[in-house]
Amino acid sequence: MENSIIDLVIRIKNGYMAKKPVILSPHSKYKEAVLEKLKKLKFIEEYKVEGDIKKNITINLKYEEGVPAITDIKVFSKPGMRLYVSYKNLKPVLSGFGYSVLSTSKGIMTDREAKKAKMGGELLFSFW
Repeated sequence: MENSIIDLVIRIKNGYMAKKPVILSPHSKYKEAVLEKLKKLKFIEEYKVEGDIKKNITINLKYEEGVPAITDIKVFSKPGMRLYVSYKNLKPVLSGFGYSVLSTSKGIMTDREAKKAKMGGELLFSFW
C-alpha cells in the first residue's frame, strides 16, 4: 500500500488543477474503495477498471460550469507518520462543506459516517 492513496489523491488534485477531463492511475482494491466513496459523494463522475494482468483505473473528473468539484486536498497520513483518530476527535472540514476520509476496520468511511458509527481509524485525507 505504501503511498498508493497519497498517489491517487495527488493525481486527482493535479488533474483538477490542470482541468483535465480524465486521469489514469494504477489499480488496487484500496484505491477502488476510496474512488467509490468519492463517486458516492459526487466529487468524481465515474471510474472504470481496465486491463487483465496489469490493471489501470480511468477516472472521469467532475466539473460544474468549468469549476472543479474538488478545490483542495490535505493529506494527513504518510508512510513515515500514520495519524489515527477517535470518532470523538473528528472535526468538521471547512465548517461542514468538506469531508475527511478514514480507513476503519469496517472499510473506508467519511468523517460523518465514522461519527455516526462511533468508529475511529486512520485519517487519510480531507478534501473540499
